[in-house]
Amino acid sequence: MTKAFAVPQATPVSPFAGADVFELAGWTLIEGFPRPRFDQDVWDLRGIRGRPKQLSEGQLICDFTKINNPRWRLVGKELVIAYCAPTHPAVAQLPRAYRTPRALATTFRVRDLLLPWLNWLTGQGITSLHEVTQEHCQRYLAVRSTIRDKHGHPLRAASPSQKRAVVTAVMDLAFYGDLFTSDRYHQDFRPWNFTPPAVVAGIPKRAENKTQPVPDHILQPMLAACLYIVDTLGPHLIALLRQVEERPFRTERVHGPSPTAADIAQALREHRSSGEPLAEIIERRVRDRLTAGWNPEDPLLRVNFQALANRAGRGEYRSHLLTPDLRRLAEDTLADVGLAKPWARDASLVPRADTQELVPWTTPLHTREVQDLAGVARQAALTVTAAVSGMRNSELAELLVGCRRTSQIGPGMVRHSLASKIIKGQKLGGLDDEWVVLEEVHRAVALAEQLHTHPAPGHFLFGRVGFHSGHTRALRPFANGPLGHRLGLAPVPDGDVNLRMLRRTLAMELAYRPNGMLAAKIALKHVSVVTTEGYTARPGGAQAKLLAEVNEHEQERNLSLAAAEFRNYQQGIMPSGPGARGLIDFFTHVDEELTRQAAASPHVRSSDQDLRNLLAKRAGTLHLGTANYCWFLDPGKALCLKLADTPNAAKPLAGMCDSARCPQATHHPCHRPVWAETVAQTKTFLGSLSRPQKTERIRLQAELDRAQRVLEEIDRAAGPALDEEIHADH
Repeated sequence: MTKAFAVPQATPVSPFAGADVFELAGWTLIEGFPRPRFDQDVWDLRGIRGRPKQLSEGQLICDFTKINNPRWRLVGKELVIAYCAPTHPAVAQLPRAYRTPRALATTFRVRDLLLPWLNWLTGQGITSLHEVTQEHCQRYLAVRSTIRDKHGHPLRAASPSQKRAVVTAVMDLAFYGDLFTSDRYHQDFRPWNFTPPAVVAGIPKRAENKTQPVPDHILQPMLAACLYIVDTLGPHLIALLRQVEERPFRTERVHGPSPTAADIAQALREHRSSGEPLAEIIERRVRDRLTAGWNPEDPLLRVNFQALANRAGRGEYRSHLLTPDLRRLAEDTLADVGLAKPWARDASLVPRADTQELVPWTTPLHTREVQDLAGVARQAALTVTAAVSGMRNSELAELLVGCRRTSQIGPGMVRHSLASKIIKGQKLGGLDDEWVVLEEVHRAVALAEQLHTHPAPGHFLFGRVGFHSGHTRALRPFANGPLGHRLGLAPVPDGDVNLRMLRRTLAMELAYRPNGMLAAKIALKHVSVVTTEGYTARPGGAQAKLLAEVNEHEQERNLSLAAAEFRNYQQGIMPSGPGARGLIDFFTHVDEELTRQAAASPHVRSSDQDLRNLLAKRAGTLHLGTANYCWFLDPGKALCLKLADTPNAAKPLAGMCDSARCPQATHHPCHRPVWAETVAQTKTFLGSLSRPQKTERIRLQAELDRAQRVLEEIDRAAGPALDEEIHADH
């Protein structure tokens, strides 16, 4: 039975009544799309010019009839217009209204949160917003604190950010209450007493970024598999796709007269004379035949007779054509030429990812499997692009076929970039921007372009980026399945991977491991270079924001490293190297300052923040070398700058570092493994030299002496604590 809702006799007229929604919101209409009016209960907003491509068409249909209480449909419409038209006279006078237009994605997200709140109230017997109390708000938040499936079964707890969004939607009805003409909260009702939604949701005021990086044990095999697919399998897959598109004998039914037994017999004889295997049907067709009564032991169970009809240029094959004579011919042909899937029967050889042994790049495939493999390659190209460039979801969605740019920046040197748009924080339509990228990303995007059936410029490259679902459905099963195993790909463990995690991983890797590897074949120093180039080319662009994130992580890293070395100093584990004396003097000063502060306030215990404040300036000069720390206090003393004759450089030249002689370099116990490995390797090389190689022996002996000296200095400065640790490891 439908619930009856009381409708007031005289409802005030909405300030937006009868208006054009596009004119109210200031949107431009794409020709050919409808112009919804405010009074309509369903708004088709797909015609918004410049709308973000990450929004699906379904999100752009505002169906207010889904709100059960008819009085509240007008509330929903007025709230959406208020978000998009903050300068409208009826909205501008509201004291708590937003003063800038909300982004479309944000508007529709709050709209989608408003509907379940209003319908939940209806389910509680509430017919007017005037009846809503704080108890209702608390109960609703408790309900929405658990994520449930479509059957109502609990799945997991909602995140603090999800709960904050729920609280925001409930509060906004109070903030915009004076605008609503059909119903509103009581004028004195203040949900949660207008406490900030983040506080209500339990988000600390200065919360750490909750987006975690992708764990190494997932990132390494995932990115290695993606690069292998792009660089090794990609060219062969594109050639196969073109063959499928241009195939002379289509495997699906074609229009035309039905074949005769003579047509099928002629096609069988052609197979026999050419030695070409008969086409195998897909598993679904096999199940259909078994259901229809075929014998599971029938040798012709998997033969694709429709492919034979297509080869003869005929239409749909009928089972009654399989006469005893035709069956005998088919069985003899099958015995002679065999059976195989129609595509990639003679696949080219490629090196396995692990052993480099040459194997066919794929096993024979059905047409659908070729298309599925293209989907895997598209996901691999997207993963490489996202992981190594740091582009956001919205920026990836705006990439077009033909977005690649290449410019000559010097003899034999080129710069690759991608033309996209910045959507986040920009006006509707976004801001044109370019991302400077590595060659690996350039190749991945080139593959993604060719994966389009007709790669015409202007088509969207990836479209709406459903990264997580695509990664789960396509990439991981491929790497972990029989095809990936045959190609030597390492299995990709289970675990969440999304675009935000990949972006944060890139920022943290650049900040924390400047001399390491992000994953197979991706050199971080090259990523750092192109990111800096992108910032230099467009200082206000999106790549500058990524570089800012990297710098934030670098500052945190430097503070953590400086604090760790200070703690080592307090435990008697000293630095060594030419710059050790200056660093020890600085740590002594910091220790004395902490002692002084403690004496001045004996009841106040010094915190880690006090230490970090004292270390901040020195930590800002720290640069990580492969086997040393560089405290870049005075460019005039930097040995690398003297050797390069660039005394005014703002950063040290890590490639020219000689930490054994530079007065600003220090060695610490964390660098011991590098020097110990250098000593071991140099001894091995010396032992392999023949007697005539005297010059090389002298050079290597000098390197061994230097490395051995540095190693002994590290051990001597660290003292007994390091000796105990080394013995424990052995």
